[in-house]
Amino acid sequence: MYIENTGIEGIVADLTVLDEIMLKHDLVRAEQWDYERVSYDKKYVIKEGTYYLRVFGFTPDGDVGSGEATMHLKKPVIGKHYYPHGVEYGEDEHFPAGLVKDCEATLKAVMEDLKPFVLTK
Repeated sequence: MYIENTGIEGIVADLTVLDEIMLKHDLVRAEQWDYERVSYDKKYVIKEGTYYLRVFGFTPDGDVGSGEATMHLKKPVIGKHYYPHGVEYGEDEHFPAGLVKDCEATLKAVMEDLKPFVLTK
């Protein structure tokens, strides 16, 4: 499920700034990166299952491994984890209202912290 109207989609910021701000809000990059892409995840374990708030980013001209990339953020998404298959984002998934509300609050807080560091939108 895509989360609309967060202001995050299209943000461009330095990787080091993103790593710091995202981690402050429990969005962890960990090993979810390659040379051109990153994924920040916040894990939710609730009675309905395991869910992830995920923010994707890419760099058209840098190298994530160098730590000096300029990242372009994409639209945030919520997915449900199914063992052993992975995370599903489909329209037919049910996402509890409390989960969605918390994800939206997290993204709003991230956006507020990112505002001074945005390179372009």
